[in-house]
Amino acid sequence: MAVRKIRWYVKAQLGVLLLPAGLCVFGEAVIRKGQEQGPWFWFGTLGLILINAGVGLMIESGLLRGYPGRELESGR
Repeated sequence: MAVRKIRWYVKAQLGVLLLPAGLCVFGEAVIRKGQEQGPWFWFGTLGLILINAGVGLMIESGLLRGYPGRELESGR
């Protein structure tokens, strides 16, 4: 049971960290494209990959449902 909770925590936190990191990298790509400097395409691609990975990890970990085992504790 403890391993399950640790795995849930790591997935949820990694998702929470990847989403804003992806937004920052994507924003950097937008700035580079606007100023016409550097490889903006690859920054944008990496940013979108990080955003999707973060959202996917948050959904997979059940972050919206809460801590694992809550349904069992509350009697649902």
